[in-house]
Amino acid sequence: MAQQKSCFRKIMIKKISILRSDFIGVYARVWEDVAFLPVGIEQKEENEIANGLGVRTFEVQIDNSNLIGTLLSMNSRGIIIGFTGTDFQLPESIEREVTFLKDKLNAVGNNIITNDKVAMVHKGYTASSIKRIADALDVEVIKGTIGGIKTVGSAAVLTPKGMLVTSEATEEELSELRSIFKVPVEPGTANFGNPYVGSSIIANSKGVFIGRETTPIEIGRIDDVLS
Repeated sequence: MAQQKSCFRKIMIKKISILRSDFIGVYARVWEDVAFLPVGIEQKEENEIANGLGVRTFEVQIDNSNLIGTLLSMNSRGIIIGFTGTDFQLPESIEREVTFLKDKLNAVGNNIITNDKVAMVHKGYTASSIKRIADALDVEVIKGTIGGIKTVGSAAVLTPKGMLVTSEATEEELSELRSIFKVPVEPGTANFGNPYVGSSIIANSKGVFIGRETTPIEIGRIDDVLS
């Protein structure tokens, strides 16, 4: 059962598209202070994200790709990019170390879900990659799946306020995730039933953006968990 919360919404929840796609988590990676967005995003959308999440925004590419949410993972201490992203240029004003992870699982945004204390990662990462992830983000690293999905970053959205995970997650998994991440954890979908919520939502403690196909019922669950 979802935990009871105030009837007054605490943060903004708004529909948006990025590069005309509702799978906004594929194209953007956000934290409490910064959002990395794809080159070519419309200025109106960039402004909405900056204001809605209370972040500085930067348009970047990784190996000439705009799939920033897929190819980049971060917390307040570090940034991880798949080894192919060697042309990534971090804006000088961002005080984080960048680690290029040499592993066949190079879509690190899909394969890592993290906060500032712990990360859950794809079970296929090697021991050396686990150590590099732990060192880069300064967190404990746990291998796992969510709802049977190995790409845990695409199966969940994590903020300091809560964690929304794929609707395929079991009660046992939900209990384990609550114990690991120390926040409320509930299942849900976005974009009209899509279970890959990490691909359809970007969020921090100040706001939530969702793909335009997300239904009112889905918004209600997202609101319960992340606001």
